[in-house]
Amino acid sequence: MNQNQVVVVENLNVKGMVRNHKLAKAISDLGWGTFVNFLSYKCEKEGKVLVEISRWFPSSKTCSNCHYRIKELPLDIRTWTCPSCGIHHDRDGNAAKNIRAEGIRMLSSSGTGEVNANGEKVRPRRGRPSKLRHSSVKLEVPTSRK
Repeated sequence: MNQNQVVVVENLNVKGMVRNHKLAKAISDLGWGTFVNFLSYKCEKEGKVLVEISRWFPSSKTCSNCHYRIKELPLDIRTWTCPSCGIHHDRDGNAAKNIRAEGIRMLSSSGTGEVNANGEKVRPRRGRPSKLRHSSVKLEVPTSRK
């Protein structure tokens, strides 16, 4: 039985990341944008939810234990210890925990009128589409009125 109903990813600034000449080839080879598009398609087809976390969310710099946020964390620093609670973090593992928690928070607060119970848009928005990608699978049993 398939238990995963939600997939949470970080909305990466791939164009900005490939400007770093040391990382450009590795980042381009990963095809993050294509991967997220395929993931979105599969989630919609299966009735799952894809949540994209903002690229500005400080997932690496926030302690997943006590939520303390350090001011700076250069890319070459792969591990750090929280000055508030003393927990030692792997940069990527900590970021994954924070991205998951932010995705859950976004889902629990998504009843703000952006999408209805069936996942369809209620209000048109300008600019980028919603960060919550719901499928249009009907969740309620239709009722008939006599």
